[in-house]
Amino acid sequence: MRKINDIFLRAARGEKVEYTPVWYMRQAGRSQPEYRKIKEKYSLEEITHQPELCAYVTRLPVDNYNVDAAILYKDIVTPLPGIGVDVKIKAGVGPVISNPIRTVQDVEKLGELSPQDHIPFVLETIKILTKEQLDVPLIGFSGAPFTLASYMIEGGPSKSYNKTKSFMVSEPQAWFALMDKLADMIIVYTTAQIDAGAKAIQIFDSWVGALNIEDYRIFIKPVMTRIFTAIQEQGVPVTTFGVGASHLAKEWHDMPVDVVGLDWRLSINEARAMGLTKPLQGNLDPSLLLADWSVIEARAKDIIDQGIAHPAHIFNLGHGVFPEVNPDILKRLTDFVHDYSRQQIKAHS
Repeated sequence: MRKINDIFLRAARGEKVEYTPVWYMRQAGRSQPEYRKIKEKYSLEEITHQPELCAYVTRLPVDNYNVDAAILYKDIVTPLPGIGVDVKIKAGVGPVISNPIRTVQDVEKLGELSPQDHIPFVLETIKILTKEQLDVPLIGFSGAPFTLASYMIEGGPSKSYNKTKSFMVSEPQAWFALMDKLADMIIVYTTAQIDAGAKAIQIFDSWVGALNIEDYRIFIKPVMTRIFTAIQEQGVPVTTFGVGASHLAKEWHDMPVDVVGLDWRLSINEARAMGLTKPLQGNLDPSLLLADWSVIEARAKDIIDQGIAHPAHIFNLGHGVFPEVNPDILKRLTDFVHDYSRQQIKAHS
């Protein structure tokens, strides 16, 4: 039986660790030359529907960078077709939905997710990875209700979320019905990933930073609390993350989550000053990966130093890896985080 490096899981539970664990959002694919060769032949959807190939893409950054966790290669809209959403991922655009939500009747037409029937390829990929290939934990994930709803209402990506926010406040009955439908789907979806072998779950509420605190508390927080509670009952740590949502960090912290993910706009010290005592994940600005190594090293040192002042920190980026990033930089950064944090933790013990 393979020995699993569990340092990511220990940090996520708030336990003391011998070095700072590290993984990167969107670490699978994007900038890796092996992945680019695969993408010349297959689309994202085609890769995810081939478990052996998807497992290979998921495992690549673990093999290449020596990160402490893998995250399943798939898109946040992957489960939506199972409930009746006609979505296609268009290159250079993102998810495009041809039957957007406009009324409560549209919400009522949505079905229920049956993982074995609708996403067997996801479950098979997880089983291949966790039973045969990985020596680090696999993180499963889902989009959060607001972020998924924004695609479903806007019909695709948006910069303003005008239709989504208008629908939320103008059609509260339909909105809360949609939240409940998506919560049910997310709970079933994440539970199936855990049953297949995922050892942690991250909920991406990528675009919820578009809301103010009051609207978040009214329209989002209750459904998120239900989702997080259900995941925690499965016995795995759960992380929440959003972009441009520093004003919501305390709201996240007060819910049943294990790890609060930060983007680069809020430092670890600032988060601690706000009263966040749970494990934190983050938060190097990914744009800095194009800077000179001296800049990357200095920023990484600062983040690590802030993180090890408290026992629970997972190093990550403040958003995902983008295609222009040199994979050698990610390998060098991973080694640096491991080595520097190990030295600093030993010095402070």
